[in-house]
Amino acid sequence: MIEHVYRRTAASTAVSEVIVATDDLRVARVVRNFGGQVRMTRADHASGTDRLAEVATTLDCDVIVNVQGDEPLLDPRAITEAVAPFSDPSISMTTLYRRIEVPADVTNPNVVKVVVDRGGFALYFSRAPIPHLRDPRGGYPPLYRHVGLYAYRRSALLVLASLDPTPLERAESLEQLRALEHGIRIKTVETAYDSIGVDTPDDLERVRRLLAAPSA
Repeated sequence: MIEHVYRRTAASTAVSEVIVATDDLRVARVVRNFGGQVRMTRADHASGTDRLAEVATTLDCDVIVNVQGDEPLLDPRAITEAVAPFSDPSISMTTLYRRIEVPADVTNPNVVKVVVDRGGFALYFSRAPIPHLRDPRGGYPPLYRHVGLYAYRRSALLVLASLDPTPLERAESLEQLRALEHGIRIKTVETAYDSIGVDTPDDLERVRRLLAAPSA
């Protein structure tokens, strides 16, 4: 799975270097065996953001993309979408989302929901169904699911990792809430490219079937 993620990330025209950050020697061995670049990190990081920041301290770049290792179907063009908003110097962090099309995803806690404001900035992320429909007569707004790809200005990433975990972050087990609780705005982009995060054995089997298909 990590090789699929690595190669799809490396295929993005928006990326100049791909590094796998891990504290697991088994992962590091696999990455080195297929010729990838890997950095070993401390084992006590509370989140992927914190692990990424450890590596970021050694890098000389403006924007860093965080591609999670459980997204083997990631389309390289999605990375380009996430990086595009950084042409605006006021943007410090971005992520992606898609409209929910599968009804069961609304109540699935493994599918993170997001609500955005009219400027395209995230208002909140939750594992619960949001927004709540109190009066069906008023019509239902679009429901969106979060696609777990982030991009940061390096400076913003280092600040974010220096902040203490927050109550909402702990309650939802969603590290992006730390940014919102500390007032860091997250620009969201509605992506044209779908992906499947592998969170359960069923997800893994679904991804294996898709990768085995001729068009994968």
